[in-house]
Amino acid sequence: MFNGSRKYSPSPSSPSSSSRASSSSSSSSFSSPPAALRRSPRALQRRGSLLSQYSSLLESYTEGEIRQLISALVERYSQAMNSGGHELPLFPRAGSRRKRARARHKPCALKELEVSISELGLGYESDETVLFRYCSGTCEAAVRSYDLSLKSMRSRRRIKKEKVRARPCCRPLAYDDDVSFLDAYNRYYTVNELSAKECGCV
Repeated sequence: MFNGSRKYSPSPSSPSSSSRASSSSSSSSFSSPPAALRRSPRALQRRGSLLSQYSSLLESYTEGEIRQLISALVERYSQAMNSGGHELPLFPRAGSRRKRARARHKPCALKELEVSISELGLGYESDETVLFRYCSGTCEAAVRSYDLSLKSMRSRRRIKKEKVRARPCCRPLAYDDDVSFLDAYNRYYTVNELSAKECGCV
């Protein structure tokens, strides 16, 4: 009877020991998850800590101080954006970007503006006004094979140092009549090729 019971004595490779080994190995295999899985909770904690810091910072301000802060930000924005003397909205409309895109692609055309002689920048001092005609617009539709080839040569660095323009430009094709005027000292002057008469892509 005792000999028969010896057959069932647990051996070193018994199921209990193997299960303990497997459990220890399985626990060791699952104890360290991959690095990618461990980063997201840290990132979320960091983001949450930043939000809590900002919220606590805003809570420390009074209502009057927050209003002063917003007015200072709006004033600084308007000063930075009003480069052309036109007041820009703080939050532009969605269609304003499309309007600007259409304005940039207007075809080359003749325009006019009434200015004084002093504003022309030619060195004359006079309060007389003239009708200054100029050319404005784009020339995307007038791109020729020359422009495409020149652009390719520049991109391949075959043309490096020369100042070349790889697209047509809206320029006067003809000029208006000469302009005569009296300056602030009653001296008479005549300026030629001042205003454009016809525009085109050259």
